[in-house]
Amino acid sequence: MTHVFIVGSKGIPAQYGGFETFVENLTASKQSKELKYHVSCMNNDEKHFEHNDADCFNVRVPLPGAPGRIFHVGLVLNQVEEWAKQHPQEKVIVCILGCRIGPLLIPHAKKLHKLGAKVYCNPDGLEWKRSKWSAPAKAFLRYCEKCLVENSDLAICDSVNIEKYIRDTYGNRVKDTTFIAYGAYTDRSQCSEEKLTEWYKQFNVHAGNYYLIVGRFVPENNYETMITEFMRSKTEKDLVIITNVEHNKFYEQLREKTGFEKDKRIKFVGTVYDQDLLKKIREEAYGYLHGHEVGGTNPSLLEALASTRLNLLLGVGFNKEVGEDSALYWSKEPGNLATLLEKADTLDADTIEQLDKKSTARVQNAYSWKKIVQEYESVFLR
Repeated sequence: MTHVFIVGSKGIPAQYGGFETFVENLTASKQSKELKYHVSCMNNDEKHFEHNDADCFNVRVPLPGAPGRIFHVGLVLNQVEEWAKQHPQEKVIVCILGCRIGPLLIPHAKKLHKLGAKVYCNPDGLEWKRSKWSAPAKAFLRYCEKCLVENSDLAICDSVNIEKYIRDTYGNRVKDTTFIAYGAYTDRSQCSEEKLTEWYKQFNVHAGNYYLIVGRFVPENNYETMITEFMRSKTEKDLVIITNVEHNKFYEQLREKTGFEKDKRIKFVGTVYDQDLLKKIREEAYGYLHGHEVGGTNPSLLEALASTRLNLLLGVGFNKEVGEDSALYWSKEPGNLATLLEKADTLDADTIEQLDKKSTARVQNAYSWKKIVQEYESVFLR
């Protein structure tokens, strides 16, 4: 039996978030009887419970914010080390999600290796490049990334471009890398028409008459470019933005720079946590805009390719790697996206149907959860 401890997510059952959704699907779709998953969860009620046949254990978050998450992972690793000491005959793999454990991993990796355990990691998607971080924070996060990949036995990268970056940056200081993507489902939403209609009425939105954006409300997702270009375009469709918008500094800066409040087509509608409803909203959109510039295989992009007929993606390596010829691409050059939107509005039904078939097939062939789970299990059992 191989015991895999998954560390660094908020835990399961998944409510929201890429890592959490990954762990939910990895455990729910487990195929091998030779694997036992143990999932750490952020919760001050420290107890064990079963979910998806995984041993889930709550570990408190000792401080608020980012420091709390760092020290939380340290507390989790203390418990893993104690378990490994008590079960010396068992094969143990510790799979760390994200880089924030940073230098704290160095002593823990030494202890785990002495106990015969392997340390695997998913370094995520260049967290240190996100524009929300100050220069000192970026430097610290880049150091965290270095500590993670150099003290792990294997870096599992969810993007070919991320794996290349890790190899180019760290060379022989990283022991081993592999590429396993993120996953998505291509089945149709089971959301009722009544629920969708109620949501449409709430925000005065109409099926097939809106472009959609779904993603975190952060500058590196290029909200300014997408909104500015949408306002510049002559499209009569709405721009529906599903995001965790807060009236914070970024929101005020965006409002002042773009004046989006004066354009009735632009609609910030908050978050949608009902996954069936969200999938239905994707399916009924005319098109999807994706401006993510930092990261690997982005979950919201896969979900859009699986559900939305027409996808307009920022033409960076991460997005082109995923979308290939199943999407249309835009640049941040002024006027580029506005022109593409107007062109997209005039596409005939056959062209859109062909793109839809290509994007769905792309997800089915390369990013199905069944395929992703099989690849992870192969790595854990090798």
